[in-house]
Amino acid sequence: MAELVVTALLAPSRLTLKLLRALMWSLVFSAALVAAAVYSCIALTHVLCRPRRGCCGRPRCVFPACLSDPSLGEHDFLTLQSSGLRLHYVSAGRGNGPLMLFLHGFPENWFSWRYQLREFQSRFHVVAVDMRGYWPSDAPGDVDCYTTDLLMVDIQDVILGLGYSKCVLVGHDWGGFLAWNFSIYYPALVERLVVASAAPMSVYQDSNCPRGRIFVSLFPCCFPVYNRAWHPLNYSLRHISQLFRSHYMFLFQLPWLPEKLLSMSDFQILKTIFTHSKTGIPRVTLHEIEAFLYSFTQAGGLVGPLNYYRNIFRNFPLEPQELSTRTLLLWGEKDIYLEPGLVGAVGSRFVPGRLEAHILPDVGHWVPQSNPEEMHQYMWAFLRDLLD
Repeated sequence: MAELVVTALLAPSRLTLKLLRALMWSLVFSAALVAAAVYSCIALTHVLCRPRRGCCGRPRCVFPACLSDPSLGEHDFLTLQSSGLRLHYVSAGRGNGPLMLFLHGFPENWFSWRYQLREFQSRFHVVAVDMRGYWPSDAPGDVDCYTTDLLMVDIQDVILGLGYSKCVLVGHDWGGFLAWNFSIYYPALVERLVVASAAPMSVYQDSNCPRGRIFVSLFPCCFPVYNRAWHPLNYSLRHISQLFRSHYMFLFQLPWLPEKLLSMSDFQILKTIFTHSKTGIPRVTLHEIEAFLYSFTQAGGLVGPLNYYRNIFRNFPLEPQELSTRTLLLWGEKDIYLEPGLVGAVGSRFVPGRLEAHILPDVGHWVPQSNPEEMHQYMWAFLRDLLD
């Protein structure tokens, strides 16, 4: 009898939650269709401007020499205990100090950490992995193989598989997002956290949203449901410009079409991401661009990386999360993808005294590659007491 009463009392809240989720997904896919139209025009323009390249990407057969640079470390594979997947990694400085584990973003790979591998191998065991889905690491085909939970277990297995009980975890872009989550759910494995150009998803659960309070007044009986289901969208509702900065994430919710658009005209959209005069990586060379493109030009090379994005909205609703791991956050003032205002939102989630944040003037999204000297200076100062 008691169970029936509880079920009846919860029925309105559960129904409202389902309706809110349905509304959220309808908005997401509406935005995806708009983004698809825009990116289709961009891709077709590239094809028309460069007709000799055709509509498909050219598979690379020659391995870029810079990926074999011995000064960056030795290449190896690690079989993960939980999943059995094999991840490729580059390692240097074993025996020189604590483990420093690097997690890359999209559209990158381990090579995005080339400056940091050289810089820190004298005092740390530096390891840069190719995350699951990124060639030559294993790449399961199912979208469900790229949930945040599974990716965090990968990080755990890498740390333990390398013979360590904790690490200095360094992440950028998607790697930064995963590093945030990992520090929350596996705090014992993270001695220090360094993040560039990424915010934890829980930051978007800002409860001070005027628009959000409208829903509370409309659905007072479902206030707990509102708190859990809609807070992830509140930062974007209050800062519409962030929605526009994140437009590509909506495109990536669609099946197969993003892979096709990104590969058209020999991957020109990806090339433009790297080389754009205002938003790309300063001083990036053609050889370095090929080092990133090589993995994406292999058969199915874009499927795994884009499956990360296809799982991102499945994480909602989220529980509020307090951040307590000692963290260094570096943020480009001119990041085209993420607003500087997110730094303050991150700080509001932290235990006092545990976050050191720096907004770098006139710097864009690609901090580890565009401003390595500045990043290294902040990192050495932040990690000095670990080496005393």
